[in-house]
Amino acid sequence: MTKRTVLVTVMTLGLFAPPALAAGPGAAGHPRGINARQENQKDRIQAGVKNGELTKGELDKLRADEAGIRAEERVYRNSGDGLNKAERKDLEKDLDKTSKEIYRLKHNNRVPGGGK
Repeated sequence: MTKRTVLVTVMTLGLFAPPALAAGPGAAGHPRGINARQENQKDRIQAGVKNGELTKGELDKLRADEAGIRAEERVYRNSGDGLNKAERKDLEKDLDKTSKEIYRLKHNNRVPGGGK
């Protein structure tokens, strides 16, 4: 390769790489932020109800878990200037736990009405 080809290649990469890097962690289809994760989990719960993967009891438990996370977030946000790092980490941990619970409950082969 000539110096000119290398220079053109580097300049081209310089033009297209920054927007891709600036997109951050959400670019791969993962939700960004606490509210986006909560919305995603709400959608997963609704899909489980629609598909018949969640019983009424499971739905009630998941709704209570989600309400608890929202209440905790509200307390954190009202206690200062938004969420600090520790509060965000605590909410992320709670959301991770609930996400695993959603998966577990949707895949436990229980059906509404007891399967009769």
